[in-house]
Amino acid sequence: MSEARIVSVIVPCRNERDHIEAFCRSVAAQQVPEGWTLEVWVADGLSDDGTRERLSVWCAQDDRFHMIDNPGRIVSCGLNRCIEASHGEFIVRLDVHTVYADDYIAQCLAVWQETGADNVGGPWRAQGESGPAAVVQRAVAAAFQSRLVAGGALSRDLAYNGEVDTVYLGAWPRATFERFDGFDENLVRNQDDEHNLRIHKGGGRIWQSSSIHSTYFPRASKMDVFRQYRQYGYWKPFVMLKHGQAAALRHLIPGLFVAALILLMLVTLIGVPTLMWAPLSPGLREGLTGVVTAAATLALLQGWLYGTAVLWISWRIAREQGRDLRWQLPDVIAAYHFGYGLGSIRGWWDALVRRRPDPAFGRLTR
Repeated sequence: MSEARIVSVIVPCRNERDHIEAFCRSVAAQQVPEGWTLEVWVADGLSDDGTRERLSVWCAQDDRFHMIDNPGRIVSCGLNRCIEASHGEFIVRLDVHTVYADDYIAQCLAVWQETGADNVGGPWRAQGESGPAAVVQRAVAAAFQSRLVAGGALSRDLAYNGEVDTVYLGAWPRATFERFDGFDENLVRNQDDEHNLRIHKGGGRIWQSSSIHSTYFPRASKMDVFRQYRQYGYWKPFVMLKHGQAAALRHLIPGLFVAALILLMLVTLIGVPTLMWAPLSPGLREGLTGVVTAAATLALLQGWLYGTAVLWISWRIAREQGRDLRWQLPDVIAAYHFGYGLGSIRGWWDALVRRRPDPAFGRLTR
């Protein structure tokens, strides 16, 4: 075993008492190829719900597992602490809320050895729990998986094999971090997108393989989804400004859509009382009437088009994933889009005007 090559698993976590033991069992059952040995580094963000105690017991009974502290309490800090502590020539990131095929790590190694890519991973497959009580979570997963909702992101395409701009979780040769550095600890969200963008700009390659299987269990509340995607949207402008470009056009669309709708509604809401009560010259009144009428018409048209599209997409998804989802999907899709869009608007304001992030968006929402 002293001659075996090491693959390091890195895991950020915080307050995962109900999930940490099942996660550790699934990692311990991973099939590691002959000639490789496994070490697991879990960076705990100072959990206060009993996670640390359960994880300590597990580490004591399996010497491949190690717990370290993550005082920063966010994902990027935890990942970097794990990378610094690990010894493997190949590093695989895992998430506590994901279930992995027994050969997940073996497939990551095989794809890396076959392609020589700087980061490899599988498609991002979401699934809800079974049963009527989990209908919202199933709707969240179904919308997440839909190309019509996600804007055609290749990371949601379960059959795609090839180069991508980003990949779920990730697995890297250590040389990737030596060449491109670790994760940006100023980012609470989108630290993986930013790191992948850095790899691309530096001439590296990111590869997705459908042979790498995992299943992610998303949030089961519409409000939780809204908060999660508001955070994603909020931190994206900081990534864009750092690199002077968007990772993909789809990241800009929700913010532009919501900003346009808000602007049209504000013009309407301010213009109508002004026309009713303010003393205006005939020429000014006529001009303002035209502006307000146009704004109200465009706002109604935009809302109608979006609502119609959401209902049609919901019908399409429900036809394939289950008719019981049809009444949940419109709210779920809107939570994705408006959460991301509103977060983007606030993120651009803080990035361009305040020149610093708001600490309120530094708290994780899981």
